[in-house]
Amino acid sequence: MPVLEFKGKSAVVNHHYTVPHHRLELVPELSCLGTKDAPRLDGNLIVEGDNLLALKALLPTHAGKVKCVYIDPPYNTGNEGWVYNDNLTQPQFKEWIGKTVGKESEDACRHDKWCCMMYPRLQLLRELMRDDGAIFVSIDDNEVHHLRMVMDEVFGVDCFVATFIWQKRYSRENRGPAGTVHDYVVVYTRTPDTFKGVRNKLLPSDESRAVYKNPNNDPRGDWRPVPMTAQGTRKNQMYKITAPGGKVHEPPKGRCWSIVEDEFLQLRNASPTRIWFGVDGNAQPNTIRYWDEVEGFVPWTWWPHDEVGHTDEAKKELFEFFAKDDVFDSPKPTRLLRRILDIYTTPESGDIVLDSFAGSGTTAHALLKLNAEDGGSRRFVLIQLPCDSKEHEANGSNICQNITAERVRKTIRGYVPATTEGKPKPVPGLGGSFTYARLGPPLLTDLRDFGETYPPYDELAKYVFYTETSRQFDRKDVDRATGRIGTVGRTDYFLLYDADPKVDVALDMEWLKRMAPAAKKRALIVYCEKFWFHRDDLWLYEKENSCTVRPMLVPFQLR
Repeated sequence: MPVLEFKGKSAVVNHHYTVPHHRLELVPELSCLGTKDAPRLDGNLIVEGDNLLALKALLPTHAGKVKCVYIDPPYNTGNEGWVYNDNLTQPQFKEWIGKTVGKESEDACRHDKWCCMMYPRLQLLRELMRDDGAIFVSIDDNEVHHLRMVMDEVFGVDCFVATFIWQKRYSRENRGPAGTVHDYVVVYTRTPDTFKGVRNKLLPSDESRAVYKNPNNDPRGDWRPVPMTAQGTRKNQMYKITAPGGKVHEPPKGRCWSIVEDEFLQLRNASPTRIWFGVDGNAQPNTIRYWDEVEGFVPWTWWPHDEVGHTDEAKKELFEFFAKDDVFDSPKPTRLLRRILDIYTTPESGDIVLDSFAGSGTTAHALLKLNAEDGGSRRFVLIQLPCDSKEHEANGSNICQNITAERVRKTIRGYVPATTEGKPKPVPGLGGSFTYARLGPPLLTDLRDFGETYPPYDELAKYVFYTETSRQFDRKDVDRATGRIGTVGRTDYFLLYDADPKVDVALDMEWLKRMAPAAKKRALIVYCEKFWFHRDDLWLYEKENSCTVRPMLVPFQLR
């Protein structure tokens, strides 16, 4: 498989394993809860902080649970000034990526920096997804080609589903060499060949519904005529048909009837009849398709603005909440997110939808709308930096608190929309709740937390097991020979660690091969002091043993 090479790649391929663990600190005063509800991590959640660190912090509670991921990352136009701190330690990497990446259009490395920013985030998003989960990524022509190649590596070429084209504009402009009116939504799954069996068909639009009528007072209800011809001249489909009015019909030149004669006669003689010859009874025959037989349509890769909204619509939606349309750059319309949720979530399942570039909160808005309509129990997890650009950082605005969470809060409780015309009517709340959390300090990052010695194996095992499972640790379950510290369902938890400062315990292919007989069709969560394996070897191991392996560094700096 062709791979994409970019400056800094060697530093980020396994960087998601070494990202330090951080606490998630619940903030009750910024949460939106019922009077008797307490903040919690297993409901709707808004997290303020760097999404790389926040995604790692979510692993203990959300790994393998997210059904649908939607992200709208920076498009890297060269003039954004976007801020993401990846905390990479390699000197050759830090010398050019710095804290602010992609801020100048003349920066020769801005595409490399964008790939370095995306790579570990996509890796962590994959870890959080269910086996049947899917990820939808909004992007434009600046990085779509790089995104496809990076996602081919992270998810696998056979996990690519489609690139949907969204018509974001409907008005012409004559400034550039060509009028750009579309963006993309790139879709991959967590595991191959799962999308078709999971995705929903889309219901017909109002315009499609209007085609179904009942001119003959059919007791079954509305229907529409479907032409009864097909390409070709198959002999058993070339018969003559006499209409009720006496006119004899033959297939048009170069075509045949779409059904054989026996099937035609069954439909014609049905009660009520399933063949329509027009009002006068002499028209070319059509079959009848009833509205109650419509199951929906497979989503096309073309999403026109009249179906999923456009950028002007998105700005008007934000104006209603904040009385200005420049509170956030390039917001997405709720109808676009509604399309994605319609395709890949179901009402009663409690599906978790994750948006780690949450921006103005459109994902949560669309989800709450959909839940209110169909009584669904879908849940959202939003992650947003307090400041995602140098401009926001300079003016001290907190996007997550003042825009993301505020929009979701108003959506839940109701609000009076801002408008430039007349007296607006209050918009009723859609119901729901969310917990607000901030990214806290790293977990046990300094050896001084333990004095002059490393923590005993059992003490660290107790901490790791509880953090992962929220269950009590039982020392009797520990197997020091393999490092297993506990089991929950089909998931085994391991700690490869030695309190001796002179001993390094690594997760390597030798250890994995020893565990292969017991790893069949199981999930292995392995905490260790360092990694000694290639990513491709790990993928092959998972495939051969029908298992999943999630490597994790012990949550503090041992060296």
